[in-house]
Amino acid sequence: MAVDLLGLGERINVVPADTLDESDTLRQQNPLGKLPCLLTADGSAIYGSGVIVEFLQELAGGKPPLLPAQGLKRYKVLTRTTLADGIAEAALLLVYEGRFREPGTHSERWLKHQREKISRALAAFERDLPDPAKTDLVSIALACALGYLDWRKPVEWRADHPRIAQWLADFSTHEPAYARTRAPE
Repeated sequence: MAVDLLGLGERINVVPADTLDESDTLRQQNPLGKLPCLLTADGSAIYGSGVIVEFLQELAGGKPPLLPAQGLKRYKVLTRTTLADGIAEAALLLVYEGRFREPGTHSERWLKHQREKISRALAAFERDLPDPAKTDLVSIALACALGYLDWRKPVEWRADHPRIAQWLADFSTHEPAYARTRAPE
């Protein structure tokens, strides 16, 4: 979404990767074997969504600003972005528990722990939602986390968080990059 918003689409080639394929070049680019990973013009690898967005914002000359350049506002944005990223990370761990463990070996304690992280984070956002008419790092991270919840369905969140569901509908109307970058249904 940031690539699209910053007008860098013609400068970035998106290459699919398979995080489970031991021969995928992703593991050579990012030793963690995690997405996203951005290769710069000199071949250096930059990974981690927040780090990549900062790099892209600098590459685009800071326009539009997705993250304040300095001060307390910057750290508030980074903290709320981390909260949204935590939703996606906990959801991924729920998906992985189902994908990599045999049904009889699932840890209900672990699953509950991850669901509670998602629940607490959603409750925090419910109390203080970003402006759906403003696209910044927080709204991108939250929209991506919610999109992942809708795509993989590790938890049902919409009934318990109607304000967030409405926020996502409003944000997706405001921000066409959301629809263009959504995972397939």
